[in-house]
Amino acid sequence: MLNYAIRLLLVGLVVYMIPNLLPDIQVSTLTSAVIVAFVMSLLNTFVKPILTILSLPITILTLGLFYFVVTVFIVYICDTLVGGFKVSGFIQPLIFSFILSIVNSLVGSFQE
Repeated sequence: MLNYAIRLLLVGLVVYMIPNLLPDIQVSTLTSAVIVAFVMSLLNTFVKPILTILSLPITILTLGLFYFVVTVFIVYICDTLVGGFKVSGFIQPLIFSFILSIVNSLVGSFQE
């Protein structure tokens, strides 16, 4: 449980710093950033697998490219659920998601 809290705080800090790199993403406070990290972890755990299975036929037809749409859709769901977090466009939310994946992998590898 403590490892998860540390991971959320670290990912929240990264979420808070991302608007410096990606201007189409806005995070108002550090608290909002930590909430975004938590909501994204929930969405990636519970919603993304369901969307991936439902979109499997179109993902196969597009040779896997539709998976990027699912990833961006998850970021937009988080935008809707969390106040103080706004995204726009397609490429920058996709980059945002990739950055979070990399940070989660790095933080997870150090904590185990």
